[in-house]
Amino acid sequence: MELAGIGAVLFDMDGTLVDSDAAVERAWERWAVEYAVDPAAALAIAHGSPADRTIRRLLPALDDSAVAAAAARQLSLQYDDLSDVTATVGAYDLLSALARLGLPWAVVTSADAPLAEARLGAAGIVAPVLVTVEDVRVGKPDPEGYLRAAALLGVPVARCLVVEDAEVGLRAGRAAGAMTAALKGLDGDLRLVDLAQLARHLESTPTAP
Repeated sequence: MELAGIGAVLFDMDGTLVDSDAAVERAWERWAVEYAVDPAAALAIAHGSPADRTIRRLLPALDDSAVAAAAARQLSLQYDDLSDVTATVGAYDLLSALARLGLPWAVVTSADAPLAEARLGAAGIVAPVLVTVEDVRVGKPDPEGYLRAAALLGVPVARCLVVEDAEVGLRAGRAAGAMTAALKGLDGDLRLVDLAQLARHLESTPTAP
């Protein structure tokens, strides 16, 4: 993959910049019990997707107001569960590298603003640009979030690198026209073991003006 043309990096939050997988799973497991849904079925499709999209797939008979209420309940279970939320391996290394290289970056998440700010705060990360589920009409795998982030940074999306740990997010990045870097064994233009690996790649590659 040619990294020299990258003008900005667009991060997913949960599982990518912030290690919150355990908190996410606890919340979905509790929600599933409350709504009489198989917890394993919920966990199989929840990661990386907006809560309402996941709930529509799990409970297709719910009307819009019931979906909204169920999604609000799911998020409420996550707000105060920050005990083991931290930055992912290599996150600080990568953000430091971006600062040295002068590359702008943003976070695009399926969480709402209160949850995103809480989790980023717990991880000690301040996002210069944050696009949440509240900022878009359609969440991932729709590309709207990544297109919005690129526009806010003033960088053509074709020169942006989307970093994701979920297939639904990688689909959003590809649909936006961005390059992709994939964690957790997924396939992207670049496959990463952790974010420190991306930091090394970027610092060893001259950036285009």
